Amino acid sequence: MTRDNQTLVDTTMLRKDATGNMRLPEPPKSTAETVSAEHLALGPLDGRYSQIGKKLATYFSEYALVKNRVKVEVHWLKFLLENVEGSDILDAFNMKRLPEIMAIYNEFSDTSYVRVKEIEAVTNHDVKSVELFVAEKLKEMGLESLVSFVHIGCTSEDITNPSYSNMIATALKEVWIPVAEKLIESISEIAIEHADTAMLAHTHGQPATPTTVGKELTVYVYRLRQSLENIKSIKTRAKFNGATGNYAAISVAFPNENWPVLSKVFIEDYLGLNFNPVTTQIESHDYICHIADGIRHFNNVLLDFDLDMWLYISMEYFKQIAVKTEVGSSTMPHKVNPIRFENSEANIDMSNAIFMALSNKLPRSRMQRDLSDSSSQRNIGLAFGYSLQAIEQTIGGLKKVAVNDVKISADLDSKWEVLAEPIQTILRKYGIPDAYNQLKELTRGKSISKEAIQAFIKSLDVLSNEDKATLLELTPSSYIGLASKIVEDEL
Repeated sequence: MTRDNQTLVDTTMLRKDATGNMRLPEPPKSTAETVSAEHLALGPLDGRYSQIGKKLATYFSEYALVKNRVKVEVHWLKFLLENVEGSDILDAFNMKRLPEIMAIYNEFSDTSYVRVKEIEAVTNHDVKSVELFVAEKLKEMGLESLVSFVHIGCTSEDITNPSYSNMIATALKEVWIPVAEKLIESISEIAIEHADTAMLAHTHGQPATPTTVGKELTVYVYRLRQSLENIKSIKTRAKFNGATGNYAAISVAFPNENWPVLSKVFIEDYLGLNFNPVTTQIESHDYICHIADGIRHFNNVLLDFDLDMWLYISMEYFKQIAVKTEVGSSTMPHKVNPIRFENSEANIDMSNAIFMALSNKLPRSRMQRDLSDSSSQRNIGLAFGYSLQAIEQTIGGLKKVAVNDVKISADLDSKWEVLAEPIQTILRKYGIPDAYNQLKELTRGKSISKEAIQAFIKSLDVLSNEDKATLLELTPSSYIGLASKIVEDEL
């Protein structure tokens, strides 16, 4: 060891430089130069969970919003060219050149996006920059005569609200719903496989009437399916009716057209959305609230499932499959933690918090318009992203668990007192008024053996031989009612 500026240096750390002298190697470059962007991200959807963020960037990023706005502007011009009469300029357009106009959207690229942002840096208006971008492209094509028809009769919200409607609709259809269906299928597969696997149930955390693993999972399959069907039934809506929702400007310019009808055709046939006919300057956002509330409910059902799985794992009803290279604890080598279900739980909380904020904010707007919804809507992708992360984590957790038949059977075999319920129920059939109290006296708060239960059954002279035989044959494992049939009927 040598002393240099009060720092001890291990000579084994020294390396020869280009001149042959022994030196310490150069320190690593600064973090900003060596760490990838996702590791410097402020939020996990762009960092730790970037695989989720990348899935949704196509639908909810600023790039996606700009591209969708370009889509609306270009399709509106196409609609005018194909449907509106009374303009010499529109009538004179050579329709063979329409594909060139559509290419402004169809061939939208990174270069296009950068140009829109350059214009926005000057105008300080995100929608106006899209209008000017489209106009610029038309001029490049030699179609200056059409520039005045770009954005004609529109307010910014006429461009923005169909954009969000399309973003939400496609993200649901192409990303979120398929993953939600995959989750339901994953649970269903385990439920079907273990439809007959008897399991001790727990109500209030206490041993209760036995069930089957499959039936309890089927409860969640049913609930998640119902919640998903509700989400699928919600229509994403859009309006296209001008500054305060009355078609005022466009009706002055083209008074002979039926604009409510034409706007409906534009929204539904050209953009593939659902028309909202009565609004202020903004689309009311009610459908977004319905979707937010619907996904929040789906999230909460999933959270209930996560919590149950966590408890079943802690009770050892499910074993976790250990991966050799993974570590469960920095200090306890034996640990295999249910981290995927816990991760899902945390991300559900984040998703629900954002969806709740959106659902509370978006229905409210001062008079005909304020801009507070603009910033709020930019967080829709985050709410979807945290929900998607939660679902993916639960699916991953299910892949790493297996039913622990040994533990489940052992717990059932130690709880013969659960047969107090069928015994007292049969006694009621014979008109025994204190049947419940008899079994309460025998079993409440006690651990009863098989021998004690069967001795009590044999003492019941009031029972027919058939009913007595039925009870004597009954075990905690066989006392599952119609649990297996419920699984069969539902799945």
